[in-house]
Amino acid sequence: MDLRLSEEQLHWQQKTRKMMQEHVAPRAAEIEAKGEYSREVEKLFAENGIFRTIAQPEHGGIDGKLLTLCVVIEEINRVCSASSIVLGNQHLGAAPIAIWGTEEQKQKYMPRCARGEIHASFALSEPNSGSDVGAMMTRAVPDGDDYIINGSKIFITHADVADIETVFAKVKVDGKDRITAFLVELGTPGMNIGNKEKKMGFRGSTTCEMSFEDLRVPKKDILGKIGDGFRIALDSLDKGRIMTGAMATGLAQGALDAATAYVRERKHLARQQAVQFALADMETNVQAARHLVHGAAWRYDNKSEFEDVYIRFSAMAKLFATDNVMNVTSSAVQLMGLDGCSKDYPVERYMRDAKVFAIFEGANEVQRLVIARDMLGS
Repeated sequence: MDLRLSEEQLHWQQKTRKMMQEHVAPRAAEIEAKGEYSREVEKLFAENGIFRTIAQPEHGGIDGKLLTLCVVIEEINRVCSASSIVLGNQHLGAAPIAIWGTEEQKQKYMPRCARGEIHASFALSEPNSGSDVGAMMTRAVPDGDDYIINGSKIFITHADVADIETVFAKVKVDGKDRITAFLVELGTPGMNIGNKEKKMGFRGSTTCEMSFEDLRVPKKDILGKIGDGFRIALDSLDKGRIMTGAMATGLAQGALDAATAYVRERKHLARQQAVQFALADMETNVQAARHLVHGAAWRYDNKSEFEDVYIRFSAMAKLFATDNVMNVTSSAVQLMGLDGCSKDYPVERYMRDAKVFAIFEGANEVQRLVIARDMLGS
């Protein structure tokens, strides 16, 4: 397995790092303070081709590789978590189309997503069903050439700004519920955006409730077939979990950068063995997370050869990297003492942002189940 980055991947890594340092780092705290989706960041990403990381070349993408996306999004989250979600949610929202869409659906949406002209989102979680997808209550009933959807969703990232939503609902077929995915465009009558969540972290990224009241969706806007929704959700999340590991690794690297710079400027801290040991552990674990994420992304990009293990590696990358980011950000705050708790330094924001990574894209308890069951053949 060769994990060396290609020249093109190194180019995008350096380009993204420079873009974030010059244009976003000075405004990262302001983006969080506003507590809303940043159209400025969206425009910046579109102008610099960042959204091209989510698509295949034939639909306007760079190289279609998940590893390329991971390299880019790590650099974004090294500076600003809210900005990383601008790209990350675009990827998750478009993934069902990219993986399961008809060629007509792909041509309609993917090039525009890759140019940043439209924003996609992923409407799966409900008040009584998070990781337990099968417990969803939202239903779709056939009506001529359409389906009528009624129900609700919760914790939907960027629901208030998305132009296209992948909405999951149950369809009754021969007395059995079949989870099905529907493409729904913004402004469709019956789609309502509810309250925005007030969150501990990721405050510069909006998360909303949604409800559907007699939402009419043409049958041609079904993704895959009736009953493919569960597989579509899993395929999208298997890919998204590796990306989430990259985001967590970027945030951990950002916290480590800040803590190292702080200690380096204070010679009395730099001389303390306990401080040196803490930095060494942080560096070791960040590097370990990065290698696990890159390995998982490489296996995904070559999944025809690794069909039997790439899902396990997806779960392991997400599990390790997202547990690690909580440890690293907490250590960074501890090393910086009261300054670490101050908004004058970014690590308090990093620590608040870190917690959600172990929860979204499938809680880490679920990742442990996936890993163990795959190991045991169950």
